[in-house]
Formats: sequence, structure tokens, C-alpha cells
Amino acid sequence: MTQVQVLNGALEPQEIQAYIDRAQKNYGRLPKTMTVTVDGDYVDLDYTFEGQPFERIRRITGYLVGTLDRFNDAKRAEERDRVKHSLA
Repeated sequence: MTQVQVLNGALEPQEIQAYIDRAQKNYGRLPKTMTVTVDGDYVDLDYTFEGQPFERIRRITGYLVGTLDRFNDAKRAEERDRVKHSLA
């Protein structure tokens, strides 16, 4: 459910829903909040979204990977045997 705040005027519920649908279409997810600032015949839209979880990506043995589960036995052994340097 998107929380909507309308500033400097009033809008019909159908128009507000159209702006929410526009955000979902353009960004692929529903906004958490939306501020609509009415400026004559124009509106300014300001969206905020929930944070999206992300997977850490590292460069290991020349490959960009998130996890090692897709490595074959040889790559897993290469990762296990590599020399890890300290920062000291």
C-alpha cells in the first residue's frame, strides 16, 4: 500500500492511482510513499521505495561471483588453496 501525500491542491483518486501505476510500470515495484506536488496544470512526483536486498559480488580466481555453489570441484579447490593477504 502506497502512502500518498498531495501538496498545493487536490486530485481525483483515479489520477492518484494512475501515478502509482506509472511508478510500478517504470520502476518494476510499488513505491512505499509518493508525494504529488500540484503546480497548475503540472505535477511533480517524488517516490520513495523499500530497500532491495542485494547479493555481494566478489572477484575470485578471475570470476565475478556471489556464491561458490556454482563452482566445479577444480574451481573450489583453487579458491580454497589461494593465498589470502593481510592488510597489516
